[in-house]
Amino acid sequence: MPGDSLQDHPFRIRPSSKVDLNAIPSSDGSLFPLDKKEGEELMRQFAKEIDELQTLIYAEGKRRILIIFQAMDTGGKDGTIRSVFEKMDPQGIRVASFKRPSSLELAHDYLWRVHSLVPQDGQVVIFNRSHYEDILAVRVRGIFPESRWAKRYDHIVNFEQMLADEGTTIIKFFLNISRDEQKRRLQARLDETDKLWKFNPGDLDDRALWPKFMEAYSDVFSRTSTEAAPWYIVPADRKWYRDLVVADILIRTLKGLDMQYPGVDFDPKKIRIE
Repeated sequence: MPGDSLQDHPFRIRPSSKVDLNAIPSSDGSLFPLDKKEGEELMRQFAKEIDELQTLIYAEGKRRILIIFQAMDTGGKDGTIRSVFEKMDPQGIRVASFKRPSSLELAHDYLWRVHSLVPQDGQVVIFNRSHYEDILAVRVRGIFPESRWAKRYDHIVNFEQMLADEGTTIIKFFLNISRDEQKRRLQARLDETDKLWKFNPGDLDDRALWPKFMEAYSDVFSRTSTEAAPWYIVPADRKWYRDLVVADILIRTLKGLDMQYPGVDFDPKKIRIE
């Protein structure tokens, strides 16, 4: 089982590291040498612990937690969010999904739509995709020239540092699946009636650009993983293992905040309820 320190976590990208995503395994069993049944049982324990920690975040009312998920199509962002965060109280958690920008959003700078969605005190916010699409998609699909998107690495690092300086804890996950696993999942969407609605023929356009996306993601991890906002590249070919890794990192991050329940200005022993 993993140790307590996240600084040395094997899936954490150190600041200024040179990353080659093609060289990072999408399947791994070293952190949790379990079978699927054992992994699912451990996940139930993790889910209970996450629920308790989120109650503490909400009660303390001082922490802001921002969790960012990125992945290639079929990478499992929705499934991970459902599995890892299902026990959390809806009062203290919100999921923000970033689709194609609206005309109003396009009329502003690219971080405008993002900043209004970051967490407030006592809240956990999950970004399903994020401001990183404004480098990745723009770069790979040639929407803007390099002279424009290349400046965004520094914009984003500075933006996230500002959030951290103001009290936001940021965790960024890339759910790393192989091209073969993506093919299997796309085919399953075509073959299974209850999954057909998930299939988008446009996903095949991005699949054809896989090498360019791997290059773009590698540069993002190299240039935007910081002490204040680290990236974790999670092996995601096995869904149950992926969920364990994300849950474990989340739990250890939250425990490291040393949160406390707020005190009260009365003596509960003197309270009598008739």
